[in-house]
Amino acid sequence: MSVEPTRADRFSFGLWTVGWTAQDPFGPATRPALDAVEAVHRLSDLGAYGVTFHDDDLFPFGSPDAERAGHIDRFKAALADTGLVVPMVTTNLFSHPVFKDGGFTSNDRSVRRFALRKVMRNLDLAAELGASTFVMWGGREGSESDAAKDVVAALERFREAVDTLAQYVVDQGYGLRFALEPKPNEPRGDILLPTVGHALAFISSLEHADMVGLNPEVGHEQMAGLNFVHGIAQAMWHQKLFHIDLNGQRGVKYDQDLVFGHGDLLNAFFLVDLLEHGPIGGGSAAVSSGYDGPRHFDYKPLRTENADGVWVSAAANMRTYLILKERAAAFRADPEVKEALAAARVPELAEPTLAPGESYADLLADKAAFEDYDADAAGAQGYNVVRLNQLAIDHVTGAR
Repeated sequence: MSVEPTRADRFSFGLWTVGWTAQDPFGPATRPALDAVEAVHRLSDLGAYGVTFHDDDLFPFGSPDAERAGHIDRFKAALADTGLVVPMVTTNLFSHPVFKDGGFTSNDRSVRRFALRKVMRNLDLAAELGASTFVMWGGREGSESDAAKDVVAALERFREAVDTLAQYVVDQGYGLRFALEPKPNEPRGDILLPTVGHALAFISSLEHADMVGLNPEVGHEQMAGLNFVHGIAQAMWHQKLFHIDLNGQRGVKYDQDLVFGHGDLLNAFFLVDLLEHGPIGGGSAAVSSGYDGPRHFDYKPLRTENADGVWVSAAANMRTYLILKERAAAFRADPEVKEALAAARVPELAEPTLAPGESYADLLADKAAFEDYDADAAGAQGYNVVRLNQLAIDHVTGAR
């Protein structure tokens, strides 16, 4: 088994991940700031293929044009030296105090206009660097009091912002796609579009819905007690999985941003299996294969780590993914697993409930479907779930 990452694995990291100085609400930074150029070179040495950033990761907020251009030129030179690509770019609409009440949905109209201009400027940079996806995380789009935010009006303003930016991309001929990033809370008490389902419903209302998809994050769904694999499967079913953020989370608590797999390991295993191989029972015509985009890590090196520990943690993300990828391939190929899946009737779920050409009238006429159906016998059958789960555990732990 090879657990050494290569460019073909398409692993990418945000500058804000390895560059986190480990400052939290209860104490100052425990690591020095990391230069973006050094981050590019170190990630390249580890086997990553891509690097991503918020605008404020690359140059300080409010940088004069000449200073901003200098930071961009240094970054582009590092990309050229290493061969790393920029598959995704995003914009910071949450750190500066001007965004304390949101960017796209601030009650202050002037803030909303400033936010749009900030994003449009970074869309220009994303296109210049060859990015294909532009992620939008609404970390401040929400409230702590139901009295302080007209949610219906806020959703109108959110839609107005996304429609405006999508039209800008179309008019400029950039070819970028947008990916919304759901999260339930933190830093706001309640964030708009908190889950995959909320975001999918919102996308359906957009003028350019075809250009807008999702960038789900492991911890963002799991911190709300949701099953991330289920969320990703639904995003894939809607053909809206444009990007993905991988990390670890242990239960319903604050957003931990652990190394991938260092939280719910079994859910991480089934996630890798889904991304690499597609639905376990064959899925449907809409989803018959896996995910072909970047495997992007959005994590934070533990506050306990020094500068050397940052790169140990970055490597750990990729190593864990590759281990689970190998285990998932073995799980899929195991004859006993195939037999257990059949015994659980998992492949049968891909078979339409109505036969080809059958109507509900035909179903009503089929006495075997209801009048003569032995519900007690069907209720007595087992579905083999524990055996399947144990086989998964056996493969994850290397017992098989």
